[in-house]
Amino acid sequence: VQLQASGGGLAQAGGSLRLSCAASGSTLSSYTVGWFRQGPGKEREFVAGIDWSGSVTLYTDSVKGRFTISVDNAKNTVFLLMNSLNAEDTAVYYCGAVTPWRYVRIRKKYKYWGQGTLVTVSS
Repeated sequence: VQLQASGGGLAQAGGSLRLSCAASGSTLSSYTVGWFRQGPGKEREFVAGIDWSGSVTLYTDSVKGRFTISVDNAKNTVFLLMNSLNAEDTAVYYCGAVTPWRYVRIRKKYKYWGQGTLVTVSS
C-alpha cells in the first residue's frame, strides 16, 4: 500500500485547508487511517483517525470542533478538513494506516505512512 498526502500550504490564522491521503496499490478496507503532525522541534503527535467504513472517528482534544476527518471509499482517499487554523497547527502532516482500530493513537503501530505535507499558518 502506498499513501500520498497532499493539500498542505500556507493559510492565514482563522483560515482553512483540506488535506488528502490517497491510497494506492491495495484497498485499505481492513485498516484505520490516522493523521499525525510534527511541529518544529516537536515529536510526531496524533491528530485524528477514522476507520475505513467511516463510522468511527477520533480526534485529539486540541482539534476537536475545528478539524473533520472523512473517507471516500470509492476514491480510496481520506480527507482532513481543517478550519479555524492557528499558529499551533503549523506542522508537517502525515497520514498512516494501522490495524486494528485500538492502535489508532499509537504511532509505532502504523504499518504504512505517506510522505508528509507541510501546513504553515501565519498570524
